[in-house]
Amino acid sequence: MTAVAAEADSVAAGLGPGGDARVPLPGGFTLRRHAGPSAVVDVLAAGVGPAAAATATATALAAAALRAPAQPYDLVVSAGIAGGFAPHGPLGHVVVADRLVGADLGAETADGYLAVEELGFGRSAHPVPKALTDRVADALARGGQPHVVGAVLTLSTVTGTAGRAAELAERHPDAVAEAMEGFGVAEAAAAYGVPVVEIRAVSNAVGPRDRAAWRIGPALDALRNAFRLLAGTVFPTVLVDPEESPS
Repeated sequence: MTAVAAEADSVAAGLGPGGDARVPLPGGFTLRRHAGPSAVVDVLAAGVGPAAAATATATALAAAALRAPAQPYDLVVSAGIAGGFAPHGPLGHVVVADRLVGADLGAETADGYLAVEELGFGRSAHPVPKALTDRVADALARGGQPHVVGAVLTLSTVTGTAGRAAELAERHPDAVAEAMEGFGVAEAAAAYGVPVVEIRAVSNAVGPRDRAAWRIGPALDALRNAFRLLAGTVFPTVLVDPEESPS
């Protein structure tokens, strides 16, 4: 699951040939289906933000569940580019989430920020199974792809000041990156009992918006390389029956 088409293109290119099939979904979404030698992977550009991501992910999971109620997918991946928290998430590195965090799901108070758990309802984080994180990180390491593991924060508003970046880093010292979709993807995946992980490539530093310093092209290249390395390792089983299509 990505936000925009450029990210989906990089993921699809990393997965290799075999992505010509298009599977329509309710709501106007379209899956790009990759039936490789070791796995079948569906790629979907969901739109920007946690609400769009949750909607698209839930749509794909619900459509597939109509024909395979037990567990239509083995894994959901939130993928794309991201801002990295210096010095933990350097430009060009791939970040692998061990937690997907809704970093602005809570309340501002006179005494500081309160996460939704502290308010007594809901959740603001989804941990990734350690075995899954380790498997992804190991595949990247063996392929020579620079990467880091840590929390990836989801925000509806991208950080644009040094003060906001420092405040987020203080609240989440294990944060390596921020993006806009992961927590929404995780909420939908959790509703269907499917494991989720977030994999992103760092295109810019979290903090003041300096477009001249953004490295979107190299980040998309790193994203493509990451999925090339994962295609035959972390995705070794058929995720979806290629003979069937969601309805």
